[in-house]
Amino acid sequence: MPLHPLQTPHSGYHWDGQADRFFEGWYFRVTLPETGQTFAFMYSIEDPAGGQPNSGGTAQILGPDDGYFCRTFPDVSQFWAWKEGLGLGHWRGRPQTSPRLLSSSEFKHYVAEGYQVTATLHQGYLNDPVAGAVAWHYHTEPVYGWASTGQPQQSTAGFLSSLPIFEPGWQILMAHGYSTGWIEWQGKRYEFTNAPAYSEKNWGRSFPQKWFWLNCNAFDGVADLALTAGGGRRQVLTWMESVAMVGLHHGGKFYEFVPWNARVTWHIDPWGYWHMRCEKLGYVVEVTGTTALAGIPLRAPTREGMIYCCRDTALGDVSVKLWRQQGGNLDLIVAASSAQAGLEVGGGPWDQPWIKE
Repeated sequence: MPLHPLQTPHSGYHWDGQADRFFEGWYFRVTLPETGQTFAFMYSIEDPAGGQPNSGGTAQILGPDDGYFCRTFPDVSQFWAWKEGLGLGHWRGRPQTSPRLLSSSEFKHYVAEGYQVTATLHQGYLNDPVAGAVAWHYHTEPVYGWASTGQPQQSTAGFLSSLPIFEPGWQILMAHGYSTGWIEWQGKRYEFTNAPAYSEKNWGRSFPQKWFWLNCNAFDGVADLALTAGGGRRQVLTWMESVAMVGLHHGGKFYEFVPWNARVTWHIDPWGYWHMRCEKLGYVVEVTGTTALAGIPLRAPTREGMIYCCRDTALGDVSVKLWRQQGGNLDLIVAASSAQAGLEVGGGPWDQPWIKE
């Protein structure tokens, strides 16, 4: 099984075979600057031992103009995933071969409905009797994992994420890459070459109680810039903590602002406004996300199973500024904006702004 050299920690499947409550979820995004649209594929598996009320898989797709598609996979025995690295798939029905990575032609021949994905390949076909069919096949060349160019890949939550004390775990799999291929959505075919791509994952027993997230790697006039930021109230052993981070890749360098190396502040409205500012030795970053769109409700794993508990748009506005701090001076390293940001809030309560100063 060939693994890409930019494979990050936690790329492999985390389930230990036990029947305890468990989920793992993956997110793959392709941004199409020429059309101003985005496709985001969200896969999840819950209680994979089977026989539980929430056992099964889900594929959600966020499409053009924040369109939405969802298909469930009740049979956990038709799910496969690699322990050693990024590779997974799920099939509906009873294909004539065992669940595993197939060649592209084998997949088309054997799998009536399903998907398969690795660090470099993404292929699938899903057909909903009401919503219609979605098909896709593209290849990806990673540019940034979660580290500076030439450096060892890092865990998103630092070294502690290798210990099972956080709920949930979170790992950016690929901060930036380029995808080439096609996606067919509601009868329209989108072909793309070197479209900005991104992927991440979560795993554990439930999502955070409350969270927010920003992502963009298709900035106007600045090709070599990738932003991922987020925060949440998550469980650590027996207590809850509020944490947030900003990660930037630019010019071969990874700029990481996390609670143990930076002062991280935020102001997040229940919907429509995201603002973060982080300061650490030598650097300052400021991120602002806004949208006038209503967004689309998405499902996420909870202790009660998959429920609609978060709101997203893939067409948000975002601006980011990164400075180098020398003495009392701030020297701008990069400033950029985009109208193709992923913006999200989830959990709750969201009856008032969430402010951390």
